[in-house]
Amino acid sequence: MSPAQLLKDAFGRIAEGGTAVIDGLTDAQLTYRVDPEANTISWLVWHLARVQDAQVADVAGHEQVWTAQGYAERFGLPFDVGATGYGQSSDEVGQVRASAELLADYLRATHEATLRYLEAVVDTELDKVVDDRWDPPVTLGVRLVSVLEDDAQHLGQANYVRGIVERAGV
Repeated sequence: MSPAQLLKDAFGRIAEGGTAVIDGLTDAQLTYRVDPEANTISWLVWHLARVQDAQVADVAGHEQVWTAQGYAERFGLPFDVGATGYGQSSDEVGQVRASAELLADYLRATHEATLRYLEAVVDTELDKVVDDRWDPPVTLGVRLVSVLEDDAQHLGQANYVRGIVERAGV
């Protein structure tokens, strides 16, 4: 298995897990907060898709799915179109309200764009520096693994909240 194939498999697990965690949930369950400052399942899945979309589009040199396919308009969030959820306040987290279907559609579209990009990546490109603002500079491989790690953490959080929602009978 090549490194690019390994990345495709890992991103596939994020897409599968992301759609599974929201499957069958109501709007009330998607927006349930364990406490007033906690992230919702809706925000967590939106954020993990936004981070993947923004980061992969950046290294691929193409427009984000968020804007290219009209998801910014479909979600109708009161944020700047470039917002990914990073650094958002508790109030902003609570403003992310979307159906499970819309969240799943966006996550799938983002995943498809990621796979298209990874199809064209050759293993030697993974060592290419994509961000020299860091010490050491960030390579393509490190950036993609960073996105996967962030997505996996948020997916785990969403699954944890889903378990609470189900036990609480929300």
